[in-house]
Parts: sequence; structure tokens; C-alpha cells
Amino acid sequence: MSGGCSIIQATIASDAVGWRLDRALAAAIPTLSRERLKALIASGEVRGPEGSAVRDPAVKAVAGATYQVKLPAPIPAHNVAQDIALDILFEDDHLLVVDKPAGMVVHPAAGNADGTLVNALLHHCAGRLSGIGGVARPGIVHRIDKDTSGLLVVAKTDVAHEGLAAQFARHDVHRLYLAIVGGIPVPPAGTVDAPLARSSANRKKMAVVEPGRGKRAVTHYRMIRPLEEAAFVECRLETGRTHQVRVHMASIGHPLVGDPVYGRSRPAHRETLRSLGFHRQALHAAELGFVHPVSKENLSFKSSLPSDIQELFGNLTV
Repeated sequence: MSGGCSIIQATIASDAVGWRLDRALAAAIPTLSRERLKALIASGEVRGPEGSAVRDPAVKAVAGATYQVKLPAPIPAHNVAQDIALDILFEDDHLLVVDKPAGMVVHPAAGNADGTLVNALLHHCAGRLSGIGGVARPGIVHRIDKDTSGLLVVAKTDVAHEGLAAQFARHDVHRLYLAIVGGIPVPPAGTVDAPLARSSANRKKMAVVEPGRGKRAVTHYRMIRPLEEAAFVECRLETGRTHQVRVHMASIGHPLVGDPVYGRSRPAHRETLRSLGFHRQALHAAELGFVHPVSKENLSFKSSLPSDIQELFGNLTV
């Protein structure tokens, strides 16, 4: 270790003959992702057997040769570690699965400088978090809204981060949400296949747009039980866009009950919401399933409906 940097010596395996350098180094150094190694090579942080910098990640690796990989000290993310209790369903050396409560923001941002999931993770993991791109920050692979409760997976290592991100990109991750929506969906089950983009009228909102303008977004919904001018539904995400369930259900005339952005409370619900002090969208990330990016084990998690949505459900039961 020198000046906050560390040096890793990596010897290329004999069976890696003819491989690209980034691929061969990723096999030799399993704690670093291929994308991270590409960036390090491009920035001149990798030296070949002769001691000179190698700047092309596509150059053929020399089997049996030793390369030096310099790891610069991660750039601080300027987030403060805070001792905030977390509901952790699973944790190993590579990742953890958290059940996030409603009201907790995932990332610090304007108006929410602390008290976030990131602040809690920095304390809990004490530096053992992925640093994709060389930034010292928790490996947030996906997000759920501040006022949505439920399951999130967080990467501790670059390899886990890269592997999870690839699964999300391929839409291979199982994500199921439970929600209470206004009105009774007809038909009771269906698919909303409508692209989403930032609203041209309000950049803080998302909107359904014409094909070709936004990102493809697909939600499969099914009514579980009718309620008083409402319905308890499950929504399975084929894609995972910002506010996807909220916008898609509103687009077919069934906004989430309590949603302050995409819905307007029905007269029959206003007094119930007021008396319960229910001030969020009735949405919960209830199921999460994926393949562990390192062990290749199939992992599946479930989260019970939180008490506030249970109470709302009980008050709207016909």
C-alpha cells in the first residue's frame, strides 16, 4: 500500500492463452469485475511483464506472465455513515437483501441529506461495499421510492454488483409488488406494455409516451381481492422503470390509493386515509428473486405486507 493505493500482482493462467487482457485479469483477480479492470487498463493502472503500462483491454494476455494492477484509493462519496437499524433478510460476503421501510430514501439527495439507506449501509458494512467506477459508495443496484416499502438487494463487491446489474438488464430478476388501487380493474388481470419517460410538463414525474420516445416498460397485474371502490392487486415487473407500477396503473384508470403524485383520492377513501394518517402510495415490494452472482444459487425472498397497508386493507374490506 502506497499513498492510499494498493498493488495487486496477477499471474495469467495457462488456459487463458489468447484471451483479452481484461477477461484474463478478471479470472485471475475475482474481487475485481471485468468492467472495473477495463477502466483501470484504459487509465494506465495496469503494467505488463516488461513494466510498461498496457492501455488496451483487448490486447491478448500473455499466459504465465505476471501483471501489476494498481488500485487508486476510492474517491469518497461524501456520505456519512449512520447507525440506523436495518431489517436484513440475507447477508454474505458478496451481497445483502434489505427490507426497507416506507419513508426511507435510498440515496442522499436534496432535502434528504442523511437518514437514508446509503447512510445506514455505510455504517453496517463499514467499507465492505462495491465501488464500481472507483467511487466509495454502497452498491445500490436498484431502487424503490421513498414511500414504497419492501425488498432491495445491495452489492458488497464489484463482481456481485456487475452480476446483479446484468440480471436486472436482462429482466431476469423476479420482482412482485402488492398494491391497493382505486376502482375494480376490468379485466381483473392483464398486462400494461407502455413506454415511460420524464413528463414534459413536470420533470419530477414520469409519463406514458409514444413508442420510440421512452424506455420499454411492462407490468403484469392481477386482482387478488375486490375492496370498497378499490382492489388489492399484485404487479409483476417485467422491466423496472422509475415509478413504473404507479404510472402504469394510473394509465389504465386505477391509480394507487394514497398516491400523492399520480392519483387523486376517491371521495369514498378520503376520510379513511385521513383517519388512518395514511400519506403514501399503497405499494409494497413483496417478492424478490435472483441468481447469486457468485455462488449461482437461486435466491428468493418474501416480505410481509407492512402494518399500515394491512390496516388500510382492513378498512376498505367490503
